[in-house]
This record gives sequence, C-alpha cells and structure tokens, in this order.
Amino acid sequence: MPEAAIFDIDGTLLDSVDLHALAWCDAFAKFGHRTAFRKVRSQIGKGGDNLIPVFLSERDRRDHGDELEQWRSKRFKSLYLPKVRPFAAVPALLDRVRGRGLRIGVASSAKHDELQQYLDIAQIRDLVDETASSSDVQDSKPEPDVFLSILRKLNIDGVDAVAVGDTPYDSQAAGKAGVRTIGVLSGGFPESLLREAGCSEIYSGPGGLFAEFESCLLAGVI
Repeated sequence: MPEAAIFDIDGTLLDSVDLHALAWCDAFAKFGHRTAFRKVRSQIGKGGDNLIPVFLSERDRRDHGDELEQWRSKRFKSLYLPKVRPFAAVPALLDRVRGRGLRIGVASSAKHDELQQYLDIAQIRDLVDETASSSDVQDSKPEPDVFLSILRKLNIDGVDAVAVGDTPYDSQAAGKAGVRTIGVLSGGFPESLLREAGCSEIYSGPGGLFAEFESCLLAGVI
C-alpha cells in the first residue's frame, strides 16, 4: 500500500493544456518566432527552462529568453487563467485517496503563485498536504527535481508513493525519483507515449480513475 499520491495538476486535474500552449504561442510570436501550436502543445508539462530551448537558439535565449517567459506568464494569467476549469470528479478522487489513508502531494511545473490559484480552481486546497512547484527547484520536468522536493516534504521514499500525471514528462521525472506513475489521457497525450515513458496504468482522466479506483495502484493493487 503506498503512503502518498503525488498529482500533477495541468492536464491531470485541470483542463489547461491548450490554454498554456496558446499562451506560449502568443509569447513566441510577440518576440518574432514562428511556432506551430501542435509542436508547442507537445512540450506542455515541461517548465519554461526545458521548453524554451526546444524553440529558441542559445543566442536568442540569452537575448530575450527571460523576458519572453515573463511576458508569457503575464499573458497566461490575464487572458487564459480565467478560462481554466477542473475535470470532473477531481475533489471526489482526492477525497477517495485520503479516505484510504494516503497523504496527497501536488508536483507541478507551474510557478508557486500559479499553483496556489490552481488549487482553488480545482477546489482541492483542503485535500492537499504538500505542494512543490518550479519555484522550489533548479530543473523542471522531465528532470526529477520537483518529485524529489515533494518526497522530502512528505518525508517518504519514492517507492512509497504513486504519481498521477498526463504527460510523458511526468512519468519520466517520477521514474528518475523512483516513483511509479499512473497516466491519464485527459491532457491529450496518446497512451503509447505514456506507456513508453513508463506509466504502469492508464486511465481516461480523473473521472475514469475514480470509477476504477479499487483496481488501481493507489488502492494498493500490485
């Protein structure tokens, strides 16, 4: 039986992946870079430190990388954040997890202030024991830093936790920290990519995981 569940939030608990991709596309265009929405969307789940190098040269990153990311953050908060909505059954799922005696952590590539707003949007602030964001670490997903941070805060080892995420980057980062991962399709990444990244189980989304909870890793099923 695991001791804790560690949830990603964007695309896992909140329907926000397309909105993040739009904000990044707006930011790249603002600074004169042409990008395809589909390619940008495929990188959502990484923090800006790992996303920006996919699209900008080292010279461009030195010249305006920080400014671009700051503009993106303001753009997202002003235009897209008000449109973010939770997926179905999110509070019910976390309540079920707590009812089985597990603590709950949230490990996100979002910045700390954004993550705090997300907890309120998802209506789960009172259900979460600890959080870790990109503000807490040096390298974002797919590096393991955010999972190592949340494990420290929960005072457990990776083997004692199960992560839930929607992107290959969640599973890759969790795996490097010794954490098994449940994948959800709610973020739009195909099942094949989630399997390749190391997900042990796949569900349609929070609602699907809630409906099949008794047969999943979080319920102690091996």
